[in-house]
Amino acid sequence: MDIKDIFLTPIYLLFVYGFAYLFRSRIRDKTIRPYFIPALTVKIVGALALGLIYQFYYGGGDTFNFYKDSRVIWEAFLDSPFNAFGIIFADSVHDPSVYEYTRRIYFYVDPPTFHVIRIAGFFSIFAFNTYSVIAILFAVVGFSGVWALYKVFYDLYPHLHKQLAYAVFFIPSVFFWGSGLLKDTITLGALGWLFHGFYFGVVKRRSLLANAVVILLAVAVIQAIKVYILLCFLPAAFFWIFMEYRSRIRSGFLRFVSLPVVIAISIPLSYRAVVKVTEENTRYRLDQITATTKTTADWLKTVGTMQGGSVYSLGEFDGTWTNMISKAPAAINVSLYRPYLWEARNPVMLLSALEAAFFLFLTVRIFFQIKLVRLFRIIGTQPVLLFCLLFAVTFSFAVGVSSYNFGTLVRYKIPMMPFFLAFLYIVQSQAVRKKSKSSKKVRRLA
Repeated sequence: MDIKDIFLTPIYLLFVYGFAYLFRSRIRDKTIRPYFIPALTVKIVGALALGLIYQFYYGGGDTFNFYKDSRVIWEAFLDSPFNAFGIIFADSVHDPSVYEYTRRIYFYVDPPTFHVIRIAGFFSIFAFNTYSVIAILFAVVGFSGVWALYKVFYDLYPHLHKQLAYAVFFIPSVFFWGSGLLKDTITLGALGWLFHGFYFGVVKRRSLLANAVVILLAVAVIQAIKVYILLCFLPAAFFWIFMEYRSRIRSGFLRFVSLPVVIAISIPLSYRAVVKVTEENTRYRLDQITATTKTTADWLKTVGTMQGGSVYSLGEFDGTWTNMISKAPAAINVSLYRPYLWEARNPVMLLSALEAAFFLFLTVRIFFQIKLVRLFRIIGTQPVLLFCLLFAVTFSFAVGVSSYNFGTLVRYKIPMMPFFLAFLYIVQSQAVRKKSKSSKKVRRLA
């Protein structure tokens, strides 16, 4: 960040908030309208804070590496707009006509990261290559997705608008790591749009064509940058849609009988979808996932140790499916409920530890408030809860078993956090409502 950021940032913020207030005025629902500007604001604050933390606390990092590479696209634009757009929109990253520029882009050889560089480079053209402005534009794009995500939960549970707003917008780690010039901002926003398109298009069957386009675009973005998010989303989505139609069967006996059928159909369809999504990605093909996980875990563990990071261990990992699956309970626990407060080594980790402690508190509280049988009944009769739980658990396993240091884990796990916290809030509301009804019934009998 330099003097240019100080002068241009306020100007662009005026434009962003001008459009934001204009859009807010068109939100018809007065219940959710007040959340729009605060939710956008925390995203922007998170984006700017991320840059400041990386500059003055870490002394550099991914976000500035991405910015450095995007600056090459800006320089290409100054020479000729055709060169810049040739880099951004080229069908192949190996284009000899722009080799003069692409050879200076460090992440050019890493397609998932280079997709983020393309976006940052495109924004750079309109932001005069100003880091803070590019970060704000990333925050705006990411916010569009989380707002779409919130609209789904609000449509399902309007009485929980406050709790769900906190789950989607105001988890500190999510709006910090998921707002700036990083991969996570784009993938989290795309995940929100995918969730929105799936719910309104597939589940509710509204605006089928528009939602189909949204789904395809969101899938393309996630597949290009972080395909493993899709590997967790697709199985949960298949279970959701089958359970949704199963819940419409009036006969209790037929619903019971149809459950194994739903499972039998969902598993192979999920498998085929995962195979299709990963067929062109050698790292995440099913026959390569264990090897990729071991390589990633070993690398991150080494980096974390070298940088003085807080490394956690799940035991030895030999790269086999049985060994990896055996670590599922510990991996899920480390993603959902760790680092524990006593494991925090710096302010960023302390923030993550406080969030994890809150998740653990809510989970324990629910188990004290509601019987296990009742919990399964609630999940079984509300398919979106099953989706949230399956997505959160499988995603927690995926990142927990491959991260091996808390500094990396806090970033990797943010896509599942809104879904898991929303799940906890919804289940808790069901438990409280049930308890309230029981108390009223006792008072009437008395």
